[in-house]
Amino acid sequence: MIKGIANLLVALNGNVKKGQIAAGLAWGLLLGLVPAGSFFWIILLVVSFLFSHHHGSKILVMAIVKLILPMLAPPIDLLGWEILHAAPLQGLFTSLYNMPFVPYTKFNNTLVAGGIAAGIVLSALLFFISMPLIDLYRKTIGHRIREFKVVKIILKFPLFKAIDSAIAAMNKGK
Repeated sequence: MIKGIANLLVALNGNVKKGQIAAGLAWGLLLGLVPAGSFFWIILLVVSFLFSHHHGSKILVMAIVKLILPMLAPPIDLLGWEILHAAPLQGLFTSLYNMPFVPYTKFNNTLVAGGIAAGIVLSALLFFISMPLIDLYRKTIGHRIREFKVVKIILKFPLFKAIDSAIAAMNKGK
C-alpha cells in the first residue's frame, strides 16, 4: 500500500507530462459537475478511460467538486433551466425526448443540462489555465516544499517517512 501511495506522489510531482495532469484535472471537473446518477456521467466516465490523462488528478478534482457541488447547484440548475427553455432548442429537445432511449439519459433535467454545459466550458478553461501553473509549480515551488519546517516535521512520522523512502527508492530506479 505504501508503494502505491508513493507511485501516486511520484507521478504527481514530475513523472507525468503536464498535459496529462491538466487533462486529468479537466476530466475531474467535468465528471464532478455532472450528476453521478445520470447516464451522461456513466458515459463520460467510460470515455475518460479511453484517453491518456492522469487518473489520480481526475479522481482528486472530482471528489473536491462533488463535495462543494451543493453550493454550486443553484447556478448550475439555473443554467440548465435557461438551456432547456431556450426557444431555438425546443424542437431539438422535443425530437430527442420522443426517441426510444434518449429520455433515460435525463438530458431534460436542469442539473444534468447545466452540469454538462458548465462542465464543458469550465473544464476547457481549467485545462488551459493549469498548463502554465503546472510548469510554475515544477520550476519554482515544487522543489522548495521539502525545505518547509512543517514538511520536515511531517516526514518524521513513521508512515510519511516510509512513503518518502519508497518515493526515493522509486526515483533511484528511474
